[in-house]
Amino acid sequence: MGENEWVNGYLEAILDIGSARNGKRDAESSDRSSKKKTSSTRKKVDEEEMLMLLKLEKIEMEKHKEDRLQFTPTRYFVEEVINGFDEADLHRTWVKMIATRNSRHRNNRLENMCWRIWHLSRRKKQIAWDAARKLVHRRFEREKAAKDLSDLSEGESHREKGEYSSNLTDDITRISSNTQLWSDDKSRQLYIVLISLHGLVRGENMELGRDSDTGGQVKYVVELARALANMEGVHRVDLLTRQITSPEVDHTYGEPIEMLSCPSDGFGSCGAYIVRIPCGPSDRYIAKESLWPHIPEFVDGALTHVVHMARALGEEVNAGKLAWPYVIHGHYADAGEVAARLSAVLNVPMVLTGHSLGRNKLEQLLQQGRLTREDINTTYKIMRRIEAEELGLDSAEMVVTSTKQEIEEQWGMDFSSVAEQLSLDSEGDLKSMIDTHRIHKRPIPSIWSEIMRFFSNPHKPMILALSRPDPKKNITTLLKAFGECQALRELANLTLILGNRDDIEEMSNSSSSVLTTVLKLVDKYDLYGHVAYPKHHKQPDVPEIYRLAAKTKGVFINPALVEPFGLTLIEAAAYGLPIVATKNGGPVDILKVLNNGLLVDPHDQKAISDALLKLVADKNLWQDCRRNGLKNIHKFSWPEHCRNYLSHIEHCRIYHPTNHLSVMPIPEEPLSESLRGVEDLSLKFSIDVDVKANGEPDPAASSQQKIIDVLLKKATSVRKSVNIYCPGRRQRLYVIAVDSYNSNGCPAEELPLIIKNVMQVSGSKSSEIGFVLSTGLSLQETKEMLGSSSHVKLEDFDALVCSSGSEMCYPWRDLAVDEDYESHVEYRWPGENVRSIVTRLANDVQLSRCSSRCYSYSIKSGAKAQKIDDLRQRLRMRGLRCNLVYTHAASRLNVIPLFASRAQALRYLSVRWSIELRKVILFTGERGDSDYEDLLGGVHKTVILRDSVASCSEDDFKKDETIISQDNTKVAVAGGFEVHDISKALDSFSESNVIHDI
Repeated sequence: MGENEWVNGYLEAILDIGSARNGKRDAESSDRSSKKKTSSTRKKVDEEEMLMLLKLEKIEMEKHKEDRLQFTPTRYFVEEVINGFDEADLHRTWVKMIATRNSRHRNNRLENMCWRIWHLSRRKKQIAWDAARKLVHRRFEREKAAKDLSDLSEGESHREKGEYSSNLTDDITRISSNTQLWSDDKSRQLYIVLISLHGLVRGENMELGRDSDTGGQVKYVVELARALANMEGVHRVDLLTRQITSPEVDHTYGEPIEMLSCPSDGFGSCGAYIVRIPCGPSDRYIAKESLWPHIPEFVDGALTHVVHMARALGEEVNAGKLAWPYVIHGHYADAGEVAARLSAVLNVPMVLTGHSLGRNKLEQLLQQGRLTREDINTTYKIMRRIEAEELGLDSAEMVVTSTKQEIEEQWGMDFSSVAEQLSLDSEGDLKSMIDTHRIHKRPIPSIWSEIMRFFSNPHKPMILALSRPDPKKNITTLLKAFGECQALRELANLTLILGNRDDIEEMSNSSSSVLTTVLKLVDKYDLYGHVAYPKHHKQPDVPEIYRLAAKTKGVFINPALVEPFGLTLIEAAAYGLPIVATKNGGPVDILKVLNNGLLVDPHDQKAISDALLKLVADKNLWQDCRRNGLKNIHKFSWPEHCRNYLSHIEHCRIYHPTNHLSVMPIPEEPLSESLRGVEDLSLKFSIDVDVKANGEPDPAASSQQKIIDVLLKKATSVRKSVNIYCPGRRQRLYVIAVDSYNSNGCPAEELPLIIKNVMQVSGSKSSEIGFVLSTGLSLQETKEMLGSSSHVKLEDFDALVCSSGSEMCYPWRDLAVDEDYESHVEYRWPGENVRSIVTRLANDVQLSRCSSRCYSYSIKSGAKAQKIDDLRQRLRMRGLRCNLVYTHAASRLNVIPLFASRAQALRYLSVRWSIELRKVILFTGERGDSDYEDLLGGVHKTVILRDSVASCSEDDFKKDETIISQDNTKVAVAGGFEVHDISKALDSFSESNVIHDI
């Protein structure tokens, strides 16, 4: 950039404004002349009416004159030239104009104007010099007078000074506090898990704005992970997201692990990492609305990773004990559901950040009136999202919100917002860019050239907007406000950074529509040379874009219809940019803290243009806003936030159960199992030790044979008592979850036979396979069902999961209940409080069975029961967090704790018995209880047994929004429930290489 280009740019702007005004004045004069000629042919108006018109015209002229005195773009640029540049710069510009003098009228005007401003600048300098001389002279006179009177007032000045200093010291209030919420304790060695499921997440060169899923949330969670990893006492931070191996995105999104921050040897940190979990179709990148069917798969993958990491970190920093996460933090509704599931299994505190809320979005879309509720649900899967948010809220120990509006109107919980502190540039005035005396000039960033090529005069103040091309970001209203305000167009340029694009037609419908509208508005208002809209930028370019706007003394604007937080406002403030922002959402709280800008109604074009004009034109206001932003930005620093964040979590853990999931140690192999091949062992002994090396018989052989005989006898005697129930030795699990009932809601006669056939399939590998019965029946009903059957016995099972997942016991331990599981599911269980309320809320139900963690209500015959979602919401409104399941062929309603379910019980057993979920096979019918669909999702294999269920609950009382993954690679359908049908279905897994060890 040339040394005098900024001077030239401001002078050119002054000429442009003058030319435009002269052209407009000429047009108005011509119009008045034409009207005057026409008026001679018209009738004379009434004298009183003429006087009234003259009076009104005079008032308008006075008002216009007053407005002109307040602000004109010409005055702005003249003051910039006079105050911002040395007269030598003006002199060089004038000399250049003389050297290139020609007949062009514009060049002559520029020469004359440069001369006049040069003399004006010299005159201003002379006035300042004279004022300084007078000031020095007055100071000298005062000092001389004080010296003459020193003999009369010796010591007086010293006493006054001492009294003043003493009084000043007394008036200053010293703030001293030793209170520290979070102590940087190096011995803590915490493990923190963050989850952000959708979008393209990576540490470097983030593609922010590429689509609606890759926005500010991605940057926020990445920077949060880095900042937490830098805190003393935090050993490792994992950011879990979806692994994407699609050819339509960069290969880095398919890397299983990416390091975000290097380990610090100073306090033994392991660093921060992005961990990508396979989830959904591996060959394509899908939007967040299409991810819901694959949530269970992500939960299972994340659970496997966390358990493995807990073991590894336990060996490293926790003396061999499992190092479970300190907290699991879900971001957005999808990750919130994942965090809730993981929290329930591991008994670890959960934190939720909604970022934006589905219920709020639903209300806005309904108010717009373009889509019906059904269309909205089909397009955005909004009801599924709302239910995930409600589950996250029910499960969360703490909710991190962005604004007071969100706290009061949506969530109802309080926690301070988060934002990042970027590296602050220096004052960054124009001289730092064009100073010719600097030896090492900073090279001009390439993104500056990319932006400036759009402008006919790139030296005007820049109005900057940076967002995705999304309708709710309201960029089109901003463009209209800029195009319709003549003064703003003369004074400033507009830069729109709207993500990255190659071809607008290949973008999503919403993004394509916004960008097309932008281009049309640029053409409509003839904004060529005034508006920049570059196609591409990289993440490292963003700081340079902020710097360019600050260098030109511009303004940042966020005109979104609703902004949940406003991370870009924090970034802009960190670079000294005043801001104009929407009054809806997070900017309200941000501006209260930073005090560096103005709030506007995003629907009011004039309010937007007036606010921009006020900030850019009023230099004192601009400087005040810049100074306030830089002064207060530390309140949004990462270290400060992380200390508050960890302090709040530490406070929440006081109320959270401390007993974490304990993994059962692998016990000694049962004697009967150890000696199963002892006959072969005796043969080996006879071959190896019966004969010595020299060929003589070994006398020790007889004693060893006696030992083997005793062991064989012992094994035979205890075989029945020991049996083979030792879950620690299992390599796979067969989970039988066939909800087979007759029309009366009683267990069907075929159910024991189905169970027997499934067990027979295991054959010779029965010792390696554990069997689990998962049912909606109570424990007593299960015992009665199995006791009355000759096909299968209670002792054949490793575990019983009863009452829809609220009860778990082990037959091999005399039906002992799992106390750890009970403590997991009873958390936030309302108990007796829910007992009578369900009877009042649900139609025609009556309490039939109850236990400490399950209330089972009978539904009257022919009665129409409510949907699960409706009843759950009504309980939530009364502060009761429960899980509801229709069972017994829709004749029974089980009300159980929120964290209890058959799917969660399966995950719990997988962790407790150290059996990977990929080695679990679930056997179920074609239909079942209302939790049937929850059982199908995940990484385990599922065998559907046809004709095994005659009556079910799922058809009549299914949820509002049921989305099941269409991935059939983990599902096999058996033609029936006979042994050969089940074996054939299992063989299909082996053929498809889904499971190799069946």
